[in-house]
Amino acid sequence: MTKSTVRSVGVHEAKTRLSELLRLVDAGEEVEIRRGGQPVARLVPASLPSVRSLGLDEGVFVVPDDFDEPLPDDVLAEFQA
Repeated sequence: MTKSTVRSVGVHEAKTRLSELLRLVDAGEEVEIRRGGQPVARLVPASLPSVRSLGLDEGVFVVPDDFDEPLPDDVLAEFQA
């Protein structure tokens, strides 16, 4: 894994060059935004959403036939306690 380059800019520069800074982030750089010489924010690439695979847990849990039947009195009493 390669380490990304970090570029440091002031708040005013960040406001005036935002589009350019976003292109740098797209190219793999990180941009640190400073106010009064102190870092206040960092522009980094947004992580991509993970790809979901349906059906991976198929068969792990089977819904019982009586799933929607009323609960037994002793179990219902625990919920109402």
